Amino acid sequence: MDAARNYSREKYTLSLIETGYIFVILLLFAASGLSQSISVSILLCCHQFLLIPLYLLTVYILYYALNFPLNFYHSFVLEHKYNLSSQKIGDWLLDQLKSGLISYLILLILFEAFYVLLKISPQAWWLAVSIFWIFFNLILARLAPVIIIPLFFKYKKLSDQGLRERIIHLAEKMNLKILDVFEIDFSKKTLKANAAFVGWGRTRRVILADTLKDKYSHDEIAVILAHEFAHYKLKHLIKLILINSAATILAFYFIYKTSSSVLSFFNLSSLSDVAAFPVVCLYFVLFGIIMQPLSNFISRIMERHADKMALEVTGSKEAFVSMMDKLAQQNLADRSPHPLIKFFFFDHPPINERIQMAKNS
Repeated sequence: MDAARNYSREKYTLSLIETGYIFVILLLFAASGLSQSISVSILLCCHQFLLIPLYLLTVYILYYALNFPLNFYHSFVLEHKYNLSSQKIGDWLLDQLKSGLISYLILLILFEAFYVLLKISPQAWWLAVSIFWIFFNLILARLAPVIIIPLFFKYKKLSDQGLRERIIHLAEKMNLKILDVFEIDFSKKTLKANAAFVGWGRTRRVILADTLKDKYSHDEIAVILAHEFAHYKLKHLIKLILINSAATILAFYFIYKTSSSVLSFFNLSSLSDVAAFPVVCLYFVLFGIIMQPLSNFISRIMERHADKMALEVTGSKEAFVSMMDKLAQQNLADRSPHPLIKFFFFDHPPINERIQMAKNS
């Protein structure tokens, strides 16, 4: 219990530090003129076509280097400190390289589109960019199970035929079509347990971590997946897409209406200047801080509804309670956080609340 409390406390503290740190870095980067110097230097030696890729690469490497100590402690040292990770340092560095390259390519596509649409449509760019970002994220959600996840974990079809058939039957019972049930080698990186229902259309599949498959009963796993299937049945994904789309449009519209005065503070002429990139990022950091509590609140409501449907479909109250106890212990979850912690950090109801709901149902 003390380990879970200490682990959670360190995670909350690090999250606050990291948010403040990235805000300060972006602020100094824009205010110091360093962003402008980088863009001018690239233009002096390279073609205009290479400006955005090289600028973004330079900024990305600088940020990664500055953030490396916090990142290393948060994602490697802390997890080993509480015996939640089995990953070797070399494997961690390789994952960092792969995730860094993927993040860079995604950012490059998004911001190339941002500057192109800004140039094409100076008055309505905020709407065009919003639509592009929304559809690009939908494409990523469809491709992630077949392209991105396999870069970090090994897929194989679930070897436990009895459990596989039970999961497929559960999906059919809830009128869902899935490609198949897979297991991934989670234990090579972390000792935490997880399961997911991912993908769109033909890429839709169930993924079970081996750390969950080997330690939980079939009844407990069925409850977990009934919860995941319930999100689809209750159209939570569609609702979240609509909410996130509205938030994206609102964010870009706010940038459109206020950027001229904000840019003048940093001695920048317009958003079309690549040197204004840190200012755009500052907007999203601030918007994320403001929106996070509301996003968490909506997510907690959806998670409660999914829990209730999972209990109704499976009728396994005891399995739900035992599964939650195991997850809390295995993942060192904060079972009963302070209301402020819950407000700012929790996108799921705390474990104790979920158990109490099951017992009262």
